[in-house]
Amino acid sequence: MKKRNFLVISCIAIVLVSMLCAGCLNQGAGATDASGLPAAPEGGTRIITDGFGRTVTVPAHPGGVVCSGSGCLRYLVYLQGQDLVVGVDDIENKDQPIEGRPYALVYGPQFKILPLIGEFRGNDDPEKIVGIGPAIIFKTGATGTAYATSAVDADKLQEKTGIPVVAFPSGGLRDAVETEEMRNALRVMGGTIGKEDRAEEVIAYVEATLADLENRTADIPESERKTVYIGGISYAGAHGIISTEPAYPPFLWVHATNVASGMGVAHADVAKEALVDWDPEYIFIDAGTVQIEDEGALGELKNDPALSGLTAVRTGRVYAVLPYNFYSTNYESVLADAYYIGKTLYPDRFADIDPDRKADEIFTFFVGKPVFPGLNSQYGNLGFTQIPL
Repeated sequence: MKKRNFLVISCIAIVLVSMLCAGCLNQGAGATDASGLPAAPEGGTRIITDGFGRTVTVPAHPGGVVCSGSGCLRYLVYLQGQDLVVGVDDIENKDQPIEGRPYALVYGPQFKILPLIGEFRGNDDPEKIVGIGPAIIFKTGATGTAYATSAVDADKLQEKTGIPVVAFPSGGLRDAVETEEMRNALRVMGGTIGKEDRAEEVIAYVEATLADLENRTADIPESERKTVYIGGISYAGAHGIISTEPAYPPFLWVHATNVASGMGVAHADVAKEALVDWDPEYIFIDAGTVQIEDEGALGELKNDPALSGLTAVRTGRVYAVLPYNFYSTNYESVLADAYYIGKTLYPDRFADIDPDRKADEIFTFFVGKPVFPGLNSQYGNLGFTQIPL
């Protein structure tokens, strides 16, 4: 009897050991979870390097995150990580009279009901963040602006909250430095939440779009390139005709000659006298200008005697584009604007492009829905139209 009991117990022990060993082997053989990340026990961590070269230990499978700073939440939406968000800054809770952010048009309802992490532009409230308890804090800001962030800022916030802070410059598309910052931002955030493939997909889409614009217009001789001006550029709010961008990306991408290009690369206010002297063939107006009184830049072109004499005004070559500077760069809007501008200036080279349809294709890729009609309606449907003056 004792011998039989011993045999039974021995068999059970062998089975249990085999099961444990199989579990160990399966885990060590590269098992992955639904996100494609290496399988890790609950509470597992990994080490990433953020956009400032900081080494940060983060959860292997973050259950919830918050995004601090201009454009940070937008990047998370581009990476299809919006369902990870557990708190937002106060710009996401506000009812905007005009909403110019495509991601907010799509996901605003779910973001508005989330608790606050602080004020917009990276003015965080550490106590609120701790109360929410995210697994990771993402923090960004535009280099060279009053809203930039740094490794020091990230370290301070991490020390105050005890929560891993992954920080990076937000980047843009005006020059090679900004573009590289944009790529790195997507890769850092994507690598942190297990969305590496989507990050590369977004980067590839932007690069393919810019290559298409380049291929359509690069061989236009300089003597045949249209002279252009963009006025009413939104920058921390709506502005009038003198608000411009000397390095306005769509003009660069379609090889138009920006008459304000000698003023550097940052946002600039020009003298009206300079605009009169430049006298561009075409004027494009950021539709965000309608938020200020008397129709903003449009009213100035109609009512200012000096401006109403401009060639573009007299010949009816004044057009409206969508604003893209709204809580940092809305990449989908600026890419859509480029196709409309290209179609307007060089219709033969964009004969296959319907700007409205192209815009919705771009919006769908970035934020998941074709929101061009809804976005344009925020600005009285002025976007992608010729403005009668």
